Amino acid sequence: MKAVVFHAIGDIRIEDVPEPVIESPKDAIIRLTASAICGTDLHFVRGTFSGMKKGQILGHEGIGVVESVGAEVRDIKVGQRVIIPSTVGCGECQFCAKQFYAQCDNANPAGKRAGTAFFGGPEGAGGLKGLQAEKARVPWADVNLVPIPDSISDDQAILMSDILPTAWFGADLAQIEQGDHVLVFGCGPVGQLTIACAKLMGGRVIAVDRLPDRLDMARAQGAEAINFDEIDVPDAVLKLTDGDGARRVIDAVGVDAQHAHGGPDEPGLLGKAKELVEQYAIEPAARKFASHFKAGDNPGQVLDWAVECVAKGGTISIIGVYPPTDRTFPIGMAMNKNVTLRMGNANHRAYYDVLLDHVVSGRLDPVKILTQVEPMTNAIEAYKAFDDRQPGWMKVELEPAS
Repeated sequence: MKAVVFHAIGDIRIEDVPEPVIESPKDAIIRLTASAICGTDLHFVRGTFSGMKKGQILGHEGIGVVESVGAEVRDIKVGQRVIIPSTVGCGECQFCAKQFYAQCDNANPAGKRAGTAFFGGPEGAGGLKGLQAEKARVPWADVNLVPIPDSISDDQAILMSDILPTAWFGADLAQIEQGDHVLVFGCGPVGQLTIACAKLMGGRVIAVDRLPDRLDMARAQGAEAINFDEIDVPDAVLKLTDGDGARRVIDAVGVDAQHAHGGPDEPGLLGKAKELVEQYAIEPAARKFASHFKAGDNPGQVLDWAVECVAKGGTISIIGVYPPTDRTFPIGMAMNKNVTLRMGNANHRAYYDVLLDHVVSGRLDPVKILTQVEPMTNAIEAYKAFDDRQPGWMKVELEPAS
């Protein structure tokens, strides 16, 4: 079968790979009808999240049709349309019992202390083969597959594999109350859906980015928009919040943040040198000079702004991806404000009951951010366009060759 395969930092290819097979009686094999490209995939290809092995199939977003199941699968049936949640849980351990699937004791073969297991990631994340392929093996199928109601389209469903649950998780972590100012950093796919979730929860959203098309989409959702290439972010946030700062702040960017390329927040030579040193300390192998798949130039930018812009006693929710090697955080300023920090990988499986209801009812429609549908044979070109943040390339769905 065809799949998108990681070879090295900056080097991904479409190749023929062996089809997956049932390895455990609780497995299922899914014939994928759609996958997608995520910003997290770019972290791996840019080298800002290390540990990827040559030959790993990329991708952690997928939907499809159940092709076969193991002898102990009880609820999932052959022929069902299903969503594959990005993070994997066993459904049986102490954490899964509390719907804390992202910290399952059993899903990661490296052991209880290893952390989140997810599809298409590095060895430290369990090494599960990814979903940018024609077929995939899903362990603990009764837990890690979600039947799709007939009223939900494939285009809607693929956005529920990762980014809509992640956005809801981020808004949930932020503890939004009616009327709260909610500051969302990043107006990419997760950021846009975070804005939608925060609005549904009653927040007054302020969105920060530097790309005009993304800021326009945020405004269309009713958010106040700040272009950090034009104005100072902390100053603008204070003006929009009566001098208090935002009570809830959500980081939907992560380690590949960019510094301002103009305006009062553009760093000078010393600032840019500091950023290079910080990037090298976090991930020395990250690509810093390239035409494609180049690391962001200011990995600590959003965290610095988040702490500066949050109100006293406020909450910061971090759903942007940072690698375990990142040890930098403005802890002193955060402590001085009595800030609550909440963060992590989304417990996708915990949110499907509420999200399926919101999508079926029309209260949330994730398909509004889907801008491209490409055959998997065009995946490399699609990766490059998404990596370049080309205008109009918000979210890319990939259709398998078969």
